[in-house]
Amino acid sequence: MGAMFDLPGPYVELQEEARALGREIEPIAAEVDALSGIHPELRRALATSSLSELMFPAAHGGRFERVDPLAICVVREALMPASGNLDSLFGLQGIGTYAMTTGGSDAQRAEWIPKVIAVEAIPALAITEPEAGTDVRSITTELRGSGDGMVLDGAKAFITNAPEAAFACVLAREGDGYSMVLVPLDREGVTVTEAPPLIAPHALGDIHFDRVAIDESDRIGAPGSGFELILATLATFRVSVAGAAVGLAQAALEEAVIHASGREQFGKPLARLGAVEERLADSWAEIEAARLLTYRAAATAIDDPRAALGKSSMAKLHATEVCGRVADRAVQVTGRFGLVQGSKIERYYRQSRPMRIYEGASEALRPGIARELVADVQRRRGPVEAT
Repeated sequence: MGAMFDLPGPYVELQEEARALGREIEPIAAEVDALSGIHPELRRALATSSLSELMFPAAHGGRFERVDPLAICVVREALMPASGNLDSLFGLQGIGTYAMTTGGSDAQRAEWIPKVIAVEAIPALAITEPEAGTDVRSITTELRGSGDGMVLDGAKAFITNAPEAAFACVLAREGDGYSMVLVPLDREGVTVTEAPPLIAPHALGDIHFDRVAIDESDRIGAPGSGFELILATLATFRVSVAGAAVGLAQAALEEAVIHASGREQFGKPLARLGAVEERLADSWAEIEAARLLTYRAAATAIDDPRAALGKSSMAKLHATEVCGRVADRAVQVTGRFGLVQGSKIERYYRQSRPMRIYEGASEALRPGIARELVADVQRRRGPVEAT
């Protein structure tokens, strides 16, 4: 069951490279994805693959001249079916560093980027707080002057990679604005604790900052530029979540097809029963539509990620919602076999659910998409008088 979209040659090569890495991990995938941490074999395999180079421009040791959202999408689409934790580890190599790559100092980049590419250092992006999730402007972590320097106080919650990260790019209030700083997590005053386990476990933790000493060399970008750096990160990487969702949905559908083709009920294969046929057909059509939207959004983001953020948000919304529906149908088609803990279908079902929450919950994305739709129609058709 292949995709109906022909990728240009370089992306096909990347896809095959990522699939090879996925095949390497697949024999231990159940073990790897049951961990609330990063399996050492994932680190070794990702480092050997050199795929982390995709997260940085060539000027900083990357593979291409600039970070390519479509390349990252294609890789995440291939990695996610093999292991959700492998996909997460790969994705955070870019999400956790992009603010530093684009807004950090030469010294920061020289120290950390080679270590991240080699998977010797794991990064984290620390935004979410115990009382501030989607409403990022409500964060209370504070950066303020103290003597000849600054201190950082506050707490971040549910931060991917936190228990194993070497450093975090941290968003904090500073005066009337928001700034970002790079904080090594072994610095005095930093405490990292494991977050509660999720239905789809991965490395997740809470970070507490108690008068952590910060100086100007720790800044990422200018004071007050924190939201610009976060938006730049989202614009580049949000669409890659859609790529992972497409890959997971495709894998769930293929497992359902294999089961339905080989199991007979009422004298014929399940795949020939009308109700099952409908579920399979709808799933395939929705996946292909999601893939086309995702690739288009990612390709548009190559030249101008910020301008393409609306399309990336739409792709993320649609692909993750499709993934949830397809995974649910796959459980229904496989019946009791899809309920067996540790089976591929059960794992895909659990892993599909968080995708509609992180990197922009569906409910948070819809209003922005709707506003962009209204503005687009009014731009093309002219203002509409209220009736």
